[in-house]
Amino acid sequence: MENITKRFLKYISFDTKSDPEKGESQKPSSDGQLLLANELKKELEDLGLNPTINEEGFLFCKIPANSDKDLPKIGFISHMDTSPEMYGKIEDPQIINYEGGDIKLNDEKYIKVEDFPYLEKLKGTTIITTRGKSLLGADDKAGIAAIMTAIEHIVNNPDFKHGEIRIAFTPDEEIGTGCDTFDVKNFDADFAYTIDGGILGELEYESFNAADAKITIHGKSIHPGSAKNTMINSITIANEFDRLLGYVRRPEHTEGYEGFFHLLKINGDIETTKLEYIIRDHDRNTFEKMKKEIISNADFLNEKYGNIIDVKLTDSYYNMGDIIKDNLDIVEYAKKAMEDLGIKPLISPIRGGTDGSKLSFMGLPCPNIFTGGMNFHGIYELIPIEHMVKSSQVVLEIIKLIEMSK
Repeated sequence: MENITKRFLKYISFDTKSDPEKGESQKPSSDGQLLLANELKKELEDLGLNPTINEEGFLFCKIPANSDKDLPKIGFISHMDTSPEMYGKIEDPQIINYEGGDIKLNDEKYIKVEDFPYLEKLKGTTIITTRGKSLLGADDKAGIAAIMTAIEHIVNNPDFKHGEIRIAFTPDEEIGTGCDTFDVKNFDADFAYTIDGGILGELEYESFNAADAKITIHGKSIHPGSAKNTMINSITIANEFDRLLGYVRRPEHTEGYEGFFHLLKINGDIETTKLEYIIRDHDRNTFEKMKKEIISNADFLNEKYGNIIDVKLTDSYYNMGDIIKDNLDIVEYAKKAMEDLGIKPLISPIRGGTDGSKLSFMGLPCPNIFTGGMNFHGIYELIPIEHMVKSSQVVLEIIKLIEMSK
């Protein structure tokens, strides 16, 4: 546990918050990601490996096979950035021998059992938390720590037989642009796993289909004293647009396979109002209908008010389950690896996406495996060290199972 803990604490001390404003023009979108990539490169070189960092901030590393068997090439992937929603660096996390009850972050903030009842299941573990002022960064520096710890074991134990192993640490996953330029051909793996999940046992091979919608409403500002039949208040029309989507298909009212429209941002005045939505659904046909609904609602209001609404729709990623359903043996490897380690696999659809969502459609089938982290993207984020250790052990067990199966 000591090695993986030291690694994790080191990695979360790097500010790798990705920047959506720079995501299309600069890769990686923040300088801290490249600093972390260079630290990881040095660690891999110290293990005798030959990693590379390309001009876009991707770190790649190949571990040669030491088995005489004809084995598939397997990859493991984690992302270096943290969510743009909050400061991406922490140097003074808490490490708690958890015996139950609420966890104090600071004088004002607590992780309360009544809000997070699963805490009771973590009794007896050693938990790393924030101090209530930043996120922790377990998403996905816990994944990096798990992979790096597994690599160290492989290198230091030549009797551990394996085929060719590929490693990638990627930038900008949190803003959805990271793997747009992932070089699948050069990565040269038959399949891979992202180590980017949450709670112990999580195993995911279905994700949302995802799109962004940017709506611009052009109003007409007139003095309110003489506005009758002339003023067009873009703010009220923005509210009308949102009401047309209904109140049920929102994140706070959905779960499982249910999709949603999520209003991320609204900003405006009488003259111009802009709305930003994300659109999510696991079913591709429903997803396409939801995008058409955005367009038809805009058409309706344009007809009503006179061509005042512009819509820009951009697909982000698709449900990787549509690809992995034809490669379920790689899911079975992960499932059996967990079972062999005494971990109950928790197979469920991701209510989000991972790098694997894009990579699967780029020709690299890529299920997602737990890191042990919880409450990502906020001050209540935490991770039991023992669960992060289990994540690293699953990596090794998958490699072992594949070698033994041939």
